[in-house]
Amino acid sequence: MEDGKRQKMRSTTIIAVKRDGQVALAGDGQVTQGQTVLKHGARKVRRLYENRVIAGFAGSVADAQALSDRFESKLEGASGNITRAAIEFAKDWRTDRVLRRLEAMMIVSDGDHLYILSGDGNIVEPDDGIAAIGSGGPFAAAAAKALVQNTTMTATEIVTEAMRIAADICIYTNDRVTVDKLP
Repeated sequence: MEDGKRQKMRSTTIIAVKRDGQVALAGDGQVTQGQTVLKHGARKVRRLYENRVIAGFAGSVADAQALSDRFESKLEGASGNITRAAIEFAKDWRTDRVLRRLEAMMIVSDGDHLYILSGDGNIVEPDDGIAAIGSGGPFAAAAAKALVQNTTMTATEIVTEAMRIAADICIYTNDRVTVDKLP
């Protein structure tokens, strides 16, 4: 415990880039508690709804799993319509007493849409096709923006390099990266 309070679990950098008809999403594998690394190879990127949606999660592992399950059920109820599912999910997240207390964020994409979902009911579709969350998110986003503007790299190459750069800067991010993409 730190100062008599529960230690906050910190970890995660999730980055997604939409470019040239492809969306790539990457997440690091580090899980830390306080000043200790608990796990190096956590998987924070997964497929949802018949493998047609990719999602990345930042925050408490249990909270992220609960949100993932709830979002997937919204996708099923919306027959895979990610926009409708995101809206219904955000409503629940904002109003449900249990969900409101969860400490996590998500990035989701079906290849056409790319959204950041947060517990305050926000659904953000970035203008530039770059979405990042977690402790190293700002570092990865800055790297991805520079790479998009100054290279011809693919979305997969950009998220991989952005994660490498974030891992060099953020102590809560490592270089054991999981990448998934949708054409």
